[in-house]
Amino acid sequence: MVPGMMEENLSTPADRILEQMQARIVKDTTYFGVRAIKCPLDAWVYQEIIYDTRPDLIVELGTFSGGGALYLAHLCDLLDHGAVISVDISQTRAAQPVRDHPRIRLIESEACAAFPMVRDLVHSGDSVLVIEDSAHTFDNTINVLRTYQELIQPGGYFIVEDGICHHGLDVGPSPGPYEAVEAFLSERDDFEADREREAFFLTWNPKGFLRRVA
Repeated sequence: MVPGMMEENLSTPADRILEQMQARIVKDTTYFGVRAIKCPLDAWVYQEIIYDTRPDLIVELGTFSGGGALYLAHLCDLLDHGAVISVDISQTRAAQPVRDHPRIRLIESEACAAFPMVRDLVHSGDSVLVIEDSAHTFDNTINVLRTYQELIQPGGYFIVEDGICHHGLDVGPSPGPYEAVEAFLSERDDFEADREREAFFLTWNPKGFLRRVA
């Protein structure tokens, strides 16, 4: 852990800063009082992507308490456009404000098994943003990428979270999301890692902002 405040620790290595941020994100981070296990720097980038692309539907795979879903729904409120589908193998932890928000639909299912239900909610011509935050194993992540990629239109984004596993933090599966993204991109040329979206340098999603280019 990094002791003291920022101005006292300007020479602290990035890996130690990441450890301190991870502890805060996992233990104490909330959005409107609801737990949200998200890096705030990445959440700001999500806002930029949503403003730029104006998705009709945001598919979040991995709800937990729902702070992330509530944040996405509030962005839709501000734009007066869009809706959120949030999928989790169990929705028992989803907070009441998440359940009550009219733009949020909760689906209880494993991510890939939920795909037929999600696809049925997508209308022809809809712009879709997918955010993958379910199980971070290599197999699950690449299966999610291969399954949900068809929902993304050219210019749209598929965000894969937690590529930081063993690429910044020694946590989570190895191989994990980072390696799954690399494998997925090696299979096709219609997606690219938009590394300009990592503009704050510190990100929990290295190589994880995938943009469809064709």
